[in-house]
Amino acid sequence: MHSSARAGIPALSRRHAMKAALAAAALFSGLGSAVAENYPAKNFQYIVQTGVGGGSDILARTLAKILHEEKLIPTNVLVENRPGGSGAIAYSYIAGQKASPYVLGGVGVSFFTTPLLGKMPVNYKDFTPLAAIARSPYILAVRADSPIKSVADIKTKSGLTTGTSGAVSDPALLATMTAQQLGTQIRAVPYDGEGEVLAALLGGHIDLIYGNPNEILEQIKAGALRPLAVSSPDRLTSLPDVPTFKEQGYDIVHTQLRGIIMPKDVPPEAVAYWEGVLKKVAEGDAWKTQYIQRFNEEPIFLNSAEFAKQMDVTSARYEKLMKELKLIK
Repeated sequence: MHSSARAGIPALSRRHAMKAALAAAALFSGLGSAVAENYPAKNFQYIVQTGVGGGSDILARTLAKILHEEKLIPTNVLVENRPGGSGAIAYSYIAGQKASPYVLGGVGVSFFTTPLLGKMPVNYKDFTPLAAIARSPYILAVRADSPIKSVADIKTKSGLTTGTSGAVSDPALLATMTAQQLGTQIRAVPYDGEGEVLAALLGGHIDLIYGNPNEILEQIKAGALRPLAVSSPDRLTSLPDVPTFKEQGYDIVHTQLRGIIMPKDVPPEAVAYWEGVLKKVAEGDAWKTQYIQRFNEEPIFLNSAEFAKQMDVTSARYEKLMKELKLIK
C-alpha cells in the first residue's frame, strides 16, 4: 500500500500539472471561452495622449458617450487624459498594459512621430489595432482681426508663429510644409494640448493655427477665427467658401487617421468584439450626426487587419516626410 500511494502521488501531480498547463495555455492564447462568454466584465480605460479639449479628447469622449447611450457595450468607457512627452506618457502606459483587453487608446500623430524621433521606448508595432473610424482634415486659420487675409499674405509677414501639441505634430509638419511652399519661416511653439494652442491663438500669443474641424470649427462659425485653407483633397461641406491648399497652388494635402488601439497581445476574441462594436459605431446615425457631420470629419471604417496595413503606410509616410524636412536622418 505504501508503494501504491507513492506511485499515485506523481500521477496525481501530473494530472494537476496538465490541467494547470491547459488552463494557462487557454489564458495565454486568448483567455479561452472566458472572453467570448463574459467579455466585457468591467469598465474600460481609454487613455488620451493630449489634454482636455483637443481632437483626440473630443473623439474619445464622443465615442464613450455613444457607446453608453446606444448601449453598444454592457459596461462603460472611462476617459483619462495623460498628456506630456509628445504622447510618450500615454502610449508607454498603454503598451505597459500588455495583453489587457480593458485598455483603449487613440491613434494621434505622436503615435507615429515620437517613436521616429527616438523619444518613446515603444512604437506602433507594440499595439493591437482594432479599427479606424474617421479621418480628420486640417484648417489653417487666423484670428478674425488678423491682418493676414489669405495664405499668400503669409509671405509678407516675418516672425510668424503657430502652436503644436508636441515637438513634432501634424500642425508642426504643416507649418514647415507651408513655409517651404511660400519660401518663408513659421515657428511652431509647443503646448500641452490642442486646447491650449487655440487659447494661445485667441489670446494673441501666436499668429496661425492648423486645427482639425472638431477643434476650431465652432470658433470659425462664431466669427472668432478666419479660415484660410483646408488640407483635404476637396473643400469641406461645412466651409464651402474656403479653398484647399491645392486650389491656391500649394502642394499640401494632409489628413489625420482616427483609429482605436489596445495593448499588444490582447485576446483575439477582444479584437473581434471591438471590430464589431466599432463597425456599428461607424455605420450608426449617432456617430454620423454627433461626430462626422458635427466636426466635418471624413467617414471611413477599416477593420483590424486593414487598419494594421494603414498603420504601416502612415508610419512610412511620416518617416519620409520627416526625413524630407530634415527632422530625422
